[in-house]
Amino acid sequence: MPATPVITVTDAGIRFRRNRGRGRSFKDLFSSRNRRSRPDEFWAMRHVGFTVQQGEAIGVVGRNGQGKSTLLKLVAGVLIPDEGSVRVGEGVAPLIEITGGFVDDLTVRDNVYLTAGLHGMNRREIDDRFDEIIDFAEIRDFVDTPYKHLSSGMKVRIAFSVISRLEEPVVLVDEVLAVGDRAFREKCYRRIEEMLANGRTLFFVSHNERDLRRFCTRGLYLDKGKLVLDGPIADVLAAYDKDYGA
Repeated sequence: MPATPVITVTDAGIRFRRNRGRGRSFKDLFSSRNRRSRPDEFWAMRHVGFTVQQGEAIGVVGRNGQGKSTLLKLVAGVLIPDEGSVRVGEGVAPLIEITGGFVDDLTVRDNVYLTAGLHGMNRREIDDRFDEIIDFAEIRDFVDTPYKHLSSGMKVRIAFSVISRLEEPVVLVDEVLAVGDRAFREKCYRRIEEMLANGRTLFFVSHNERDLRRFCTRGLYLDKGKLVLDGPIADVLAAYDKDYGA
């Protein structure tokens, strides 16, 4: 029998309000998903469906504003689809909006324990991995510094170091390393390769074709909120270049 997919997205759609945050009310959450759309709403993504098997490495391709990050947030459970369904059978390590869960007034040390704990690591596990996390981030001299005083690059370093130490089977990566310097970015990429070698499933969003080819074997091409193509990464990149290449 075929293996059960790790991720199943079925005819998924999600809508937003123009010039506003998501801001769904309790009434929205408990009302019918088929309610009439309001005049200021638009579909950010609609009629998207695919399955993902364990260990696949998938690159999500498309222009800005075409639904790539929205798709990752649906898989991460950050957003709820208005139509269809998104089912994820394994835990998720979300490297998306990577510094969002950190508290400015807490120290780096306290943020490591808080964030790792919120993602399911117990205190003993964090104790065992704390030095590894700090050394990977290369911020040993700033362990007791309030997070808000770190540079943007340092914030990315510690956030990536924490999230990448989680043992979740599904890893979501959304352009989070653009702020980091080249040497640290390469270090992070080697860490992603280690996770793939250990059988993790990867969703990778990037505008860098070289990075997509480096990590991914399969691609999803999103355009105007629709899934245009699902196939080998080389075919997906060729289709995207044909539509929008220079």
